[in-house]
Amino acid sequence: MAIELLLVLTLLVGLLVSTILFSAFHSKLPPSPIALPIIGHFHLLGPIIHQSLHKLSLRYGPLFSLRLGSVPCIVASTPKYAKELLKTNELSFTSRKHTIAIDRLTYNSSFAFAPNGPYWIFMKKLSANELLGSRTVNAFISLREKEYLRLLRVLADKSEAGEAVNVTEELLKLTNNIISQMMLGRAEEARAVIREVVQIFGEFNVSDYIWFFKRLDLQGFGKRIEDIHRRFDALVEKIITEREELRKKKENGERERDGREHQVKDFMDILLDFSEDENSEIKLTRAHIKALIVDFFAAGTDTTAIATEWALAELINHPMVLEKARKEIDNVVKNSRLVQESDVPNLPYINAIIKETLRLHPPLPMVARKCIEDRRIGSYVIPANSLLFVNVWAIGRDSNYWKNPLDFEPERFLPKEGMGMIDVRGQQFQYLPFGSGRRSCPGINLAMQELPALLSAMIQCFDFKLVGQRGEIMDGKNVVVNMDEGPGLTAPRAHDLVCVPIARLSSLDILHP
Repeated sequence: MAIELLLVLTLLVGLLVSTILFSAFHSKLPPSPIALPIIGHFHLLGPIIHQSLHKLSLRYGPLFSLRLGSVPCIVASTPKYAKELLKTNELSFTSRKHTIAIDRLTYNSSFAFAPNGPYWIFMKKLSANELLGSRTVNAFISLREKEYLRLLRVLADKSEAGEAVNVTEELLKLTNNIISQMMLGRAEEARAVIREVVQIFGEFNVSDYIWFFKRLDLQGFGKRIEDIHRRFDALVEKIITEREELRKKKENGERERDGREHQVKDFMDILLDFSEDENSEIKLTRAHIKALIVDFFAAGTDTTAIATEWALAELINHPMVLEKARKEIDNVVKNSRLVQESDVPNLPYINAIIKETLRLHPPLPMVARKCIEDRRIGSYVIPANSLLFVNVWAIGRDSNYWKNPLDFEPERFLPKEGMGMIDVRGQQFQYLPFGSGRRSCPGINLAMQELPALLSAMIQCFDFKLVGQRGEIMDGKNVVVNMDEGPGLTAPRAHDLVCVPIARLSSLDILHP
């Protein structure tokens, strides 16, 4: 009885405190729906958060506020407010909210979620200069093209046997292999655990938002987090230890049997070099290295695979666009060889397809920030520690800025259409596929080389016939890919893309140079 009474009193006190705090700011905040006690507006959010926020913006305006538990949130859904918040007032929104999952799974050392300070500045510079700069990205071209070829050979084998292939899984395997070899110097099977990391990062845990539930694991998040952490930590600890032993042998003059001394230096060696450098401005610890591996795997595996899958799905649903893309590829390579990354600058329509895919299906549908100080936006005051969500998904579908916004029209990104100068780097706020400003995605260079080359190679070599739920091949003009979204930080498709690849070329000798 005493425990029950204590629980009731705790809930009442929590309700009173949150109501008082929210009321103090309510008159200064943007418009808001009516909140429920304790949970605030959690009841208004469906599993696909950016879609829920878009629906609310249609009723409450392009800038509105929510209360998630005891945390005030601001949602922006137009280019005007995106620019105001991410550029004009950028310094007030340079932080990101930490959650229980983020802190634990990134060893409290994440670069992606670090506050704007010496560590974040150092890691940003390290990533731009040593890890994801043009020089390093170009150095790994042969590695990426080897993985493209591996995927195409898998598809060719399935085509010859007339068998279906789970394209979703194969794309995840490819992007996992690429980032794994760039990071670690070898392919490591980490895509299953990384997908779980990305998924749990994108879920709302009430313990992160309702302060008196902080130590309660009401949704079972704690057990999931610990299980994911245990599996990933065992993998990455083994990799780091093995690399340290190889480096010691090299210092002792022993030749590396695997021939790694002839390869391009991977991220792991670069990070270990900095961790051993006594003159480095920031001393990298083992936790920092592990956290950066999580950051890069999470950012480089799911997003690239999902973007490629969305692009392929759109092309299957738009055969005239697909045919036009193939003609462009054929004009460049003459069917005499496989399209390569070096061909990408000569494929403007393919690049337009990628840009249009990123408009409709941005890799991160929302830019999330945390306000570090009270900030006035027009007649409103955004209090410190508020969360900011810029709904990139909604902005890309705004009819005030995009003609026929729900239609897949790559032509809009060709120069003659007037939108060809819109760049992916977040300088025009109606188009923010990689965010904007200091916190924009550092992997833009890699993504914009990898995506068009991979998609081009796939459609150069194959047609794709959909497979139904019962395993039947679906053919005919009215067969379309289901384009429903699934939940998650990276907005994947709701259903795996399963197809039978059909060899397009009379001979696939180009896959066996």
